[in-house]
Amino acid sequence: MEVVLHLLDTGSHWCRNNLHEIALALVGCLLVLFGADFKGWVEQRISSLADALRIPVLALLCIIGSGAALLFVPRWVVRGLEQFNDYSLAPVLLVVVVLIGVVADRK
Repeated sequence: MEVVLHLLDTGSHWCRNNLHEIALALVGCLLVLFGADFKGWVEQRISSLADALRIPVLALLCIIGSGAALLFVPRWVVRGLEQFNDYSLAPVLLVVVVLIGVVADRK
């Protein structure tokens, strides 16, 4: 049992040292998975605009939305992940990665 606890502690310590990069990677994966859905939703909302106005608006919204998500959302993810203790951080991240993989496989 001590070996398992030591493994969890070591893995969680490594994850805690790289939490900002891990959060950025998770947000990037979610943007890749759900970016097309977001773009489709935005296209539906601005479909009544003229083509000359709709295309730049769509491009700006996607650029600003993706950029803002990559700048601000990882900070919130880090704050949430910092709440886990040294025995639960690595398993939680493993479950999150598996869930992202399942969603990616279904899409």
